[in-house]
Amino acid sequence: MALKVLIVDDEALARSRLRTLLGDCTDPRAEVIGEAGNAVQAMDQIQRGPCDLLLLDIHMPGVDGMALAENLRSMAAPPRVVFVTAHAEHAVHAFELEAVDYLTKPVRLERLQQALQKVQRLLTTEPSEAGGGSESLLIQERGRSERVALSEVIYLKAELKYITVRTAEKEHIYDGALSDLEQKYAHLFVRVHRNALVARRCVRAVEKHNDPVEGEGWTVRLDGCDERLAVSRRQLAAVRESLIG
Repeated sequence: MALKVLIVDDEALARSRLRTLLGDCTDPRAEVIGEAGNAVQAMDQIQRGPCDLLLLDIHMPGVDGMALAENLRSMAAPPRVVFVTAHAEHAVHAFELEAVDYLTKPVRLERLQQALQKVQRLLTTEPSEAGGGSESLLIQERGRSERVALSEVIYLKAELKYITVRTAEKEHIYDGALSDLEQKYAHLFVRVHRNALVARRCVRAVEKHNDPVEGEGWTVRLDGCDERLAVSRRQLAAVRESLIG
């Protein structure tokens, strides 16, 4: 199924370039259902029929992109938003408005395709929202901001002053406290050690392990990665419960 995309930008050349790039996207494909030069035109088209995604500029005459994204949040089933802008400094505010991604101009095909894939994953997991499909962490690293869905996270591990967020594809660096994440997302993660939480859905086995330095102990085997994490004796019962829960 192709994503139904509305392009919102006050510059005709920018809309034309996005339309061309969308035509080259294959995984997933994108169907451009229309274009809008301002927020009023965009709302008119959104109300006419189904729309999965807005590729939305920020600086436009009249109501800007941020205000439009804020208004969309009041809808019962709003389209997803990916901001496309020449101004990188608005990224944090954009993600506070639950934007899926934030692309800076000139947009590369690879980045646009990645943004479409994120939208597709969110639309696929929406029906299981109670299981955490729509919950995410805002990652800020190397001058860019990105949302990582908690449904994709395998484990969270405290490393010095930051947290490693591990997914099947890569590792992210998150600035936060492990205890705060444990309290907020206890339904998704179980603590295995003082420095690590693992996704309950990924726990596959708890196994004995002999370490040359620390002696006999326990590790947890996880779906999605080969790495084994140590399980403290204090947390062993809770981790075993997650196997049958």
